[in-house]
Amino acid sequence: MKLAYWMYAGPAHIGTLRIASSFKNVHGIMHAPLGDDYFNVMRSMLERERDFTPVTASIVDRNVLARGSQEKVVDNITRKDAEEHPDLIVLTPTCTSSILQEDLQNFVDRAQEASVADVLLADVNHYRFNEMQAADRTLEQIVQYYIAKARKKGDLPEGKTAKPSVNIIGISTLAFHSHHDCTELKRLMADLGIEINEIIPEGASVLNLKNLPKAWFNLVPYRELGLMTARYLEKEFGTPYVDITPMGVVETARCIRKIQQVINAQGANVDYENFINEQTLHVSQAAWFSRSIDCQNLTGKKAVVFGDNTHAAAMTKILAREMGIQVVLAGTYCKYDADWFREQVSEYCDEILISDDNGAIGDAIARLEPSAIFGTQMERHVGKRLDIPCGVIAAPIHIQNFPIGYKPFLGYEGTNQVVDLVYNSFTLGMEDHLLEIFGGHDTKEVITKGISADSDLGWSRDGLAELNKIPGFVRGKVKRNTEKFARERGIGEITAEVLYAAKEAVGA
Repeated sequence: MKLAYWMYAGPAHIGTLRIASSFKNVHGIMHAPLGDDYFNVMRSMLERERDFTPVTASIVDRNVLARGSQEKVVDNITRKDAEEHPDLIVLTPTCTSSILQEDLQNFVDRAQEASVADVLLADVNHYRFNEMQAADRTLEQIVQYYIAKARKKGDLPEGKTAKPSVNIIGISTLAFHSHHDCTELKRLMADLGIEINEIIPEGASVLNLKNLPKAWFNLVPYRELGLMTARYLEKEFGTPYVDITPMGVVETARCIRKIQQVINAQGANVDYENFINEQTLHVSQAAWFSRSIDCQNLTGKKAVVFGDNTHAAAMTKILAREMGIQVVLAGTYCKYDADWFREQVSEYCDEILISDDNGAIGDAIARLEPSAIFGTQMERHVGKRLDIPCGVIAAPIHIQNFPIGYKPFLGYEGTNQVVDLVYNSFTLGMEDHLLEIFGGHDTKEVITKGISADSDLGWSRDGLAELNKIPGFVRGKVKRNTEKFARERGIGEITAEVLYAAKEAVGA
């Protein structure tokens, strides 16, 4: 067993609660010990919500362990039904409830008899699925439930909307720039003359899920959330879906052309080529920037990309195909979808890493010494230790990645944001070098610990003193080369003499 001190994806119940709290007038009940209810704090802080998060913890305590928790869970469900008057209450199991082997479906059945709201148990195995897989499954389960309910009541609408329309599936709380992406996608659909049928789950009413089959097609911008629902709707109603992420100039155009193909196959007669050309040349600055001297100066620079499947694959293509930057490694922590990722990025990078071990990606970055990193907040921390700038492109994320200002990553405005992120990431750090030359702040103390938790190298006082004399813009590289030199020779402590020997070995 290995202790996970950092995780790329949270446990399954976080995914379920993300879906429940994204819907309008849906309440989540979490059956867990005190302390596992951090979701409420996390969501209210990061999303800066004005209202309380609609999630209640049904606490597992010593009394529950002694007598069982059936009455407590049922009472919490019926109490919230009376207090909040929700349309739906979702009970999510947790690792604790799974260990206790409690019959939560029986709890739900009992609570349903005394509740006005619909009561649903999230059908997610907490030992097999992580946050993203659970979110995807929970969304599909809720959609299936309300489609079946409407069909049973004879309340399922027939036929499609008069004009081409779309369901945007996968916009949720606690996602990377998801709300801004949604605004950009709505703007894009309006420009294409496509009506929005439903957006789920964020801000949607479960009572309107019966209307999903009316759309001409479904758009799934993020591979991690929405694909299961889109595939269900395709199987059940024949609704086609587009799962091309419109991130970057090339992929945005490819997504629009796929939409054109899908709706023309259903009787429309649209041609979006003029729109694509206009947006590419005059709205997006990315195409112009790729031909500018600033971007030419980045040609051949090395980058490492790591994140979820959607953003890591898209950023790898943008860097390699649109900006001429060498991606020496592209990776993802979505191990359950590794084949898709490999197929997407194999021709655009030198090396692929599929791992949810942040130490492995940290060691790879230290070995490859890229000019910039594009990853999660974890890779940003790695970059800080190695003096390599990092642009954050995917969750796990920090509050700074929930900007109040408008910063979409999708669509044509998103291309501008991505270009700014790439350019600023590669040029970041130059100001520190200038400050060291002209004065303005104290020389930074070098971090000499290795990236891996099991690193055993140390630096002596005279070694540190010599290292701090080296200009900041090359200090990180000298440090890494010296540590590599020491490891190869079994040296445990790096002194000034070892530093000099390492410099001579590389001809510096």
